[in-house]
Amino acid sequence: MVAIRPVILSGGSGTRLWPLSRKAYPKQFTALTGDASLFQATAQRVAGPIEGAGFLPPMVLTNSDFRFIVTEQLRDIGIEPGPVLVEPEGRNTAPAVLAAALHALREDPEAILLVLPSDHVMGDPGAFRAAVARGLPAVGAGDLVTFGITPDRPETGYGYLELAATPGADLAPVRLARFVEKPDLETARTMVREGRHLWNAGIFLFAAKDILAAFERHAPDLVAPVTAALDGAQIDLGFCRLAPGAWAGAKDISIDYAVMERAQNLSVVPYDGAWSDLGSWEAVLRESDHDAQGVAVSGRATAIDCETSLLRSESPDLELIGLGLKDVIAIAMPDAVLVADARRAQDVKKAVDALKAKGARQATAFSMDHRPWGHFETLALSDRFQVKRIVVKPGASLSLQSHFHRSEHWIVVSGTAKVTVDDDVRLITENESIYVPLGSVHRMENPGKLPMVLIEVQTGSYLGEDDIVRYEDVYARGQRAKA
Repeated sequence: MVAIRPVILSGGSGTRLWPLSRKAYPKQFTALTGDASLFQATAQRVAGPIEGAGFLPPMVLTNSDFRFIVTEQLRDIGIEPGPVLVEPEGRNTAPAVLAAALHALREDPEAILLVLPSDHVMGDPGAFRAAVARGLPAVGAGDLVTFGITPDRPETGYGYLELAATPGADLAPVRLARFVEKPDLETARTMVREGRHLWNAGIFLFAAKDILAAFERHAPDLVAPVTAALDGAQIDLGFCRLAPGAWAGAKDISIDYAVMERAQNLSVVPYDGAWSDLGSWEAVLRESDHDAQGVAVSGRATAIDCETSLLRSESPDLELIGLGLKDVIAIAMPDAVLVADARRAQDVKKAVDALKAKGARQATAFSMDHRPWGHFETLALSDRFQVKRIVVKPGASLSLQSHFHRSEHWIVVSGTAKVTVDDDVRLITENESIYVPLGSVHRMENPGKLPMVLIEVQTGSYLGEDDIVRYEDVYARGQRAKA
């Protein structure tokens, strides 16, 4: 049976679905249309057997900030991660795909890769797996295979694939004639009528040796720096950290521009199932469950006499009410609110740019910060004090650490904390507190089987996250033992 290595690309700037998605925590890690995050749904889509083949554990390309998130989210759904390659900086999809191919070839000279973004929605995972199976004979013949989505409307937000022939009823692979950039509306209407144009999904299936040959022919300037980045990679807690110096020498370019638009051995597998890249809030509305008036609500949101609108409240303490709205997107977060004309959903990036220009932290950062051991959110922040709500997962622990500029008060509100302050180790239960003086070496752990919640009050002259000296990281030690 053929073994396919899924390669999940999981970087992203998090601007198109602001304020829910941000650079610090982009959309693929959120549950936008179901119980699982988009990243988790992607991994589930490429797990298990298909006709004549099976999927290996997924390889993930991500950055340092997301490395623990991807492994935790995979384990939460019972999928053991394959290699996780950590990019020192985002260099677009071409270097990432090349790094994945080179890594796979060192394990298996006959490796077959299925490269896919981590933030797409597909309503029928079985239909997608069948499409992958249909592409395998073309891969066996040396083709680079891409997947085209049968359009159900004249969409101007997607690129298109022009086929050499109209797809047959069996949806077998068809030769690619050319890539088409995002069209204007009239051109999109014409292409949909002709029936030989599919949306470009950015999903690829190929033998690793064939995509490497394509790079060597069409983008040879990428091969040396990416190879050097892999040769100089460091294994850190099981993650493969690509060498930053060499990686910086790789051109920032997409796989389409670098290779696919130049290659002659391309085939397209038509896919006629439901698909969306959730590239805008309008797309989220389209994919969400909505009422007869086309209104979708989520969280503590209420719609009264509204039409074709999306209302989401992502805060348990914030009630969002829409009254008499039509074609409106309203997204409420604890620290930011977006209200937009649904027809302007593609322009949300302008809001992010405006916030960046004024120095607002909401442009890229959340009040909630996800960490390997759990998460924390800032409840109040001033010049000399900060109040946080900290949630620690069962069995998890923060690093042994100290601070130069602040002291801390911890109040446990749920569960039990095992607390170390210098030589004093004790259990702190609900409604109990402890003081951590400035400079003390300290740690908090959750020895229980339920999440532990505490309130932390910091006081001092500097409250930044970089005021920390780490002596030992229990989480890291545990990850090293697993690796």
